[in-house]
Amino acid sequence: MLYENEIVGRDAPRSEEPSAEILSEKKQGAAKGILLFVRDIVIAFVVLILVLQFVRPTLIFETSMENTLHPQDYVFLAKQAYAFGEVERGDIVVFKSMLVDEHGVSKNLIKRVIGLPGDTIEIKDGAVYRNGERLAEPYTKDGVTLSMMAPITIPGASYFVMGDNREVSLDSRSSMVGCIAEDAIVGKVFFRLFPLSSAGKL
Repeated sequence: MLYENEIVGRDAPRSEEPSAEILSEKKQGAAKGILLFVRDIVIAFVVLILVLQFVRPTLIFETSMENTLHPQDYVFLAKQAYAFGEVERGDIVVFKSMLVDEHGVSKNLIKRVIGLPGDTIEIKDGAVYRNGERLAEPYTKDGVTLSMMAPITIPGASYFVMGDNREVSLDSRSSMVGCIAEDAIVGKVFFRLFPLSSAGKL
C-alpha cells in the first residue's frame, strides 16, 4: 500500500555540487582576506618605523642611576625631545661619551642634568651647590655627595650631569666625562616600561 507523497524506486536526493559562481566568490573572499592581512602587516611595519624615529627602547645595565633606575630596567628614550624643547635641570639623558668599551666602541651613558650653560656648580660639605644655592636632591641613593669639587662655570652649549648613585657614578665630576656637549645628547629618558611594578613616567 502506497501512501500519499511516498516515493517508490528512486534514490535519495543528491546534494547539488557548488556552482562555479559560488567557488569564484569563495576564492575572491580568500584573496581579499590575504590582501587585508598583508595591508595590516605593512601598516604595522610603517608605524613601527615611524615610532622608532622618535622613540628608542633602552635597557639599563649599570648602577650609576640607583635608586631611580636599576640594572635590567627597560626604559623609553625620546630621541627628538630637544628638537622641540630645551634641556632642563633634572632631565635624565642618554649621551655619547668619550669612553669606549672593550671593542673600542663609544659608550653611551645615562645621567641626570644638574647644571645648564652658565650655571656655576660646586660640591662641598656633602652637597651640590648651583649658583651658590645648596640643592635638595631626594633622588640620590644615599642623600649625600661625598666628593669635593671647586666651583666651575658650565660653558655654552654644554651641561653638567651626574648619576643619582654618587658613590659609583662616573660623570661630569671626572675629566674622563666632563661637561657634555649639547650635540652629544642622544635623547631624554621619559618612561619606564619594565618592571611593571615601577612602570610609569620618569
